[in-house]
Order: sequence, then structure tokens, then C-alpha cells
Amino acid sequence: MGRYVFKLPDVGEGIAESEIATWRVQVGDVVAEDQPLVDMLTEKAAVELPSPVAGRILELRGEPGDKVAVGGPLVVLEVEGAGNAKEEASTAAATKLAEAPPLATQRHAREGGHPAAASAAPPVLLDSRLRGNDKAVATRPLAAPSVIARKPGDKPIAAPAVRQRARELGIELQFVTGSGPAGRITHADLDTHVAGGNRPAAASAASAPRTAVEEIKVIGLRRKIAEAMQRAKQRIPHFAYVEELDVTELEALRNHLNVTRRPEQLKLTLLPFLLKALVQALPRFPQVNSTYDDEAGIVRRYAAVHCGVATQTPNGLVVPVLRHAETLDVWQIASGIKRLADAARAGKATREELSGSTITITSLGALGGIVSTPVINAPEVAIIGVNKLVERAVFRNGTVVPRLTMNLSSSFDHRIVDGYDAASFIQAVKNVLEHPATLFMSE
Repeated sequence: MGRYVFKLPDVGEGIAESEIATWRVQVGDVVAEDQPLVDMLTEKAAVELPSPVAGRILELRGEPGDKVAVGGPLVVLEVEGAGNAKEEASTAAATKLAEAPPLATQRHAREGGHPAAASAAPPVLLDSRLRGNDKAVATRPLAAPSVIARKPGDKPIAAPAVRQRARELGIELQFVTGSGPAGRITHADLDTHVAGGNRPAAASAASAPRTAVEEIKVIGLRRKIAEAMQRAKQRIPHFAYVEELDVTELEALRNHLNVTRRPEQLKLTLLPFLLKALVQALPRFPQVNSTYDDEAGIVRRYAAVHCGVATQTPNGLVVPVLRHAETLDVWQIASGIKRLADAARAGKATREELSGSTITITSLGALGGIVSTPVINAPEVAIIGVNKLVERAVFRNGTVVPRLTMNLSSSFDHRIVDGYDAASFIQAVKNVLEHPATLFMSE
């Protein structure tokens, strides 16, 4: 048997390092060639890395959130044949693996439990609550666990998986009695609590103050989002422009097209019409459909409209890109947006689908509110925000009539786009959307 060290390959042009997002395997697992090992997060996308060989996992080099340089070791496997590493290292790793408790025991220990048939060695508590330390630290072996009562104000101790399950069940952990080491709450304790075994009296629960504080390490996509938002706000002088649109005729057209659509055509939302309006207006305002390299001092104006569509996913906000929107009709735009959104939410969007946008649309749908101040998706210089559609009483020809209205809340990079040009651009978009027949007319 040999030892094979799998190193981080080049996952994209110009990328020197990548962040561990999710491990797909555990130490001790037997994997086949091409079986996914880990998801790595780059500046552009999550990349799934398969195993180049079949073997057994000896070591995983790093935790989720750790950054690994291209060419750095990621996974050590035991393989048939000589492998690609020295034998003595293999022997040490194999010995370490053989001495480790079974995987089920390791997993149970990580969640704070204690197997019914535990080995003679007491469990090791992994404590990640130490200030200033991002990684879990192994403390001394603990004695056999026992139920420990918490004082008011003490933070409940529980593994992330237990905390997540408690949130899903709607359980406040400070009211759950922990039977794990140092009073750690386990999945079994949650089961007991749900069954009513250690539930406090209703009166005391209702009057007890909420004192729990949960610490969550910012890693993965959430860290990328935080870093991008921080850079954008630090480097870009944003200014906002909000305008109200009367979309009564547009809504009538949209409803008609949805009623008369062919079976294979998707139901239309307002976004395809907004994107068509952008396509019509942008040639007159090329500075809006631009990117700005502020380090090189270069503005790049694009004839093509590569529109980013901000999409909420289970892991956070991503911006897949609909390319050459100027060549598409409303049905094709709707289909393209859905395809990209589905890929982004499933974590399957490629680097190419998550980069290269020239302008971005963002919408909170029914939660859109009256006004928003969206953050520019750098290096772009403009972002168009869609607020919710509401029915209002408005004056038309001296008469109060009900009309459907919607606000566009947009942000611009004031280094590149002047206020007059931004206002003129939004007014041009408004004019198209309030006279929707012009959406289907050539310039």
C-alpha cells in the first residue's frame, strides 16, 4: 500500500489560493476515483474537486474556512501501489488512523454525545469558544459526563449541528438540560426535551430572560459576500436615485402574455421586461453599462449587455450573469434567468456564469419595500433595484383613479456616472416601461 497526497490544483486563471467550503468525505472513508472530496470556494464560484485516485482517506488538511494555496496538500489517501509520497509518512498516518476511535464514535463525540458502548478512553471535548482562536482546541480528557445545571446567564454548550436542529424545532437551548461533558447539549437531550422530559414549567419559561449568545464564524460564501460588500462601500462613492413608475399597462400586458403563452413558455415576471427596457436605454448611456478598474484608472464601456441578476441561495447572495441580453426576447430572458437561478441555488453555477457582468438587477420580490439602497457589484458602476408593486390612488386628468405603481431604487458610482446622466437614464427606462409597446419596437 502507498500514500497519495492530493494537492489543490489550479482552479481558475489568476487564483493563487482557495477556501475550503465543505468536506464531502471523512477520515477513514473509502473513496472511488472521481468521487467528490471537497468543495473549494474561489472569488468566482464554488468548485467541486473529485479524487484523482481510489483509496482510503488518511488525513484531511484543513477545516472549512481555511485557505489553501494552489499546490498545497489537501487530502492524504492510502492507495494500492506506491502512491506519490514516502512510505514512512504513510506508516505514521496509518497507525494514527488505526488508533483513532470508529467514525461513529468520532462523530458522536463532535456533537457532544457519548456512545452507549464507548471505548475505555474518555471523550475529548472540542472547544471552539476560546476568544481569538478560529480553530477548535482539544482540551484535556474529561470524566464521565453527567447532567450539570446551568446558572442564569450561562451560555448553553452545543455543537453547530445541535444548534441548527434546535432552531429548526423552535427550541431555545437555555431551557434544555445537557447530559454531555460540561453540560453539553446533545441530540438525545433535544429528543428528551421535545418529548417533555426536561421541559421547564410554562410559567417559568415565559418569564425567563433570554440570555443566550451564539457565536458563528464567518466563513465560506458568507465571508466572500462580506469582503465584497466591504470593498464596494470603502472604494465606491455610491449615490442613490429613486423613481416611481406607473406599471398598470405593463402589468396588463404581462398578464395577457401569461394567459396566452404556449405550454413550453415560462410564466413571466416583471424582471424580463425591466431587462428589455435596460437594453433599449443603455446604448444612449454607455457610461452606465461599464466597469471601472480603479487601480489601472480605466473605464471599459460595453456594447453587450451582460446582466447580473442578484439571487438569494441557501448559502447567501450570488450574482449569476445572463450574457448578451440584447439578443434575447422576454421569453428567452425569463428562461435564462430561471436556469441561472436554479444553478446558483443548487451550487452548480460555473465560474463563467458568475462573472463578467456589466450591470446588475436586484429585487426582493414581494419583500421589496418602498425604497432600497443596493450596493454596487464592483467593478460595475450601476445597480438597478426593484421595489414591490402596490396599488395607489393617483390623479389622472383631474380624477382620482387606482393605478399600479412600483419604485426603482438604483445606485451609481459617482466617480463615473454623473447625477444628471443617472437621472436621465432612469427616466428613459421609466418611459419604456410605462409605454410597454415600445419594448417590442426597434430603435
